[in-house]
Amino acid sequence: MHSPDNDDESLRYRDLGPDQVLDAVESAGWRCDGRLLALNSYENRVYQVGLEEAPPIIAKFYRPHRWSDDAIVEEHAFSQELADAEVPVVAPLADGDGVTLRRHAAYRFALFPRAGGRAPEPDDLDQLEIIGRFIGRLHAVGAVRAFDHRPTLDAASFGDDACRFVLACPLLPPELETPYRTLAEDLLQRVRWCYERAGDVQLIRTHGDMHIGNILWTEAGPHLVDLDDARMAPAIQDLWMLLSGDRADRTAALDALLTGYTDFCEFPMRQLHLVEALRTLRLLHYNAWLARRWSDPAFPRAFPWFNTQRAWQQHILDLREQAAAMDEPPLEAGN
Repeated sequence: MHSPDNDDESLRYRDLGPDQVLDAVESAGWRCDGRLLALNSYENRVYQVGLEEAPPIIAKFYRPHRWSDDAIVEEHAFSQELADAEVPVVAPLADGDGVTLRRHAAYRFALFPRAGGRAPEPDDLDQLEIIGRFIGRLHAVGAVRAFDHRPTLDAASFGDDACRFVLACPLLPPELETPYRTLAEDLLQRVRWCYERAGDVQLIRTHGDMHIGNILWTEAGPHLVDLDDARMAPAIQDLWMLLSGDRADRTAALDALLTGYTDFCEFPMRQLHLVEALRTLRLLHYNAWLARRWSDPAFPRAFPWFNTQRAWQQHILDLREQAAAMDEPPLEAGN
């Protein structure tokens, strides 16, 4: 099976090293001091680059084939739109002509100011209320217009496509093909029933991957440094990953988030029917993502547990739990 991750452009991307990174940053007019720190990122390559007579800068090199140029530029524009509305996100730096997506040799890259912070406390209800206020402000801007070039998170893109890839992938053990196929068919039907119960689901521009590890917390509150997964999605997509623990814990977290969120944006309560459906789609999509990227040497190093019999069996067990979860009543907010 041909993979775009094995073509010439992708192979050059795998060879991206310190010399190419420093040359690219200097081609944008910055003078590097030779210090280079690789940051935690798997889909793209991200580095903190030391500069002469200036604070370090963040350089992000985009994986080939994942996003079109138009989709990347649209994400950059959304970041700037949020920053202009005083929503705390770190927008990419533009050159003198306003260009944010830069090129050097075979590489597409963007530069960002360095912004620090720590992960929020996932069970701190006061922090969750502030995060809810932050997401409400983000969604108030996100609802103004639609993306033209970025995709929609739905059952087709995160479910059907993911399952088709896994079933055609040689990594799936043959003896698990039938259990996976029948379970996936059942799950995707249940996901569609959840969408039916949610009614007319409005799609807005969202962050798309708003888990606690993607939020940075400072004394000024939360901020974001990257919207690489931004896409059209239901508003609940940016809330459900912040709900953890048992049902009582998740209900308390939801109440805190919506207390802040509704200060700036009305929340469509029927979308609570989508929480477990979106969790299911994420599980399907995540496993397919690992399988798609397995030919990249960085992935076996970072995820050594994947592509084992035990990992595939655990994935199927996790999906079976989701079948039951989608049959449970949705969370009910106390607001």
